[in-house]
Amino acid sequence: QVQLVESGGGLVQAGGSLRLSCAASGRTFSNYAMGWFRQAPGKEREFVAAINWSGYSTYYTNSVKGRFTISRDNAKNTVYLQMNSLKPEDTAVYYCARGQETYVSDPDRMQMRNQYGYWGQGTQVTVSS
Repeated sequence: QVQLVESGGGLVQAGGSLRLSCAASGRTFSNYAMGWFRQAPGKEREFVAAINWSGYSTYYTNSVKGRFTISRDNAKNTVYLQMNSLKPEDTAVYYCARGQETYVSDPDRMQMRNQYGYWGQGTQVTVSS
């Protein structure tokens, strides 16, 4: 089975930065789109960022554009989320996920929660004001 393990969360002040990592198992990691989602208490899990199977294209929810950067290192089977200029409203549990199908680049599909078949356990990000 595919295993995803997030790390790098923590408590930071507004304006600070964090770098989340997601280590994934699987020999074919590089063939799948990867995404980051987040969920605050009582809220739906929402899309944050995604990177297509090749790493060529990235997509972000409007609220994080210009502040967050998703990247991947296929040699390490790892996807990253660099978060800068953090705001209190970024506080949530952040989850990484791997797409269910290979070679996906469609931006709409990569922003849909149900297109991801494997999820990590989540890492808490708390931004204080």
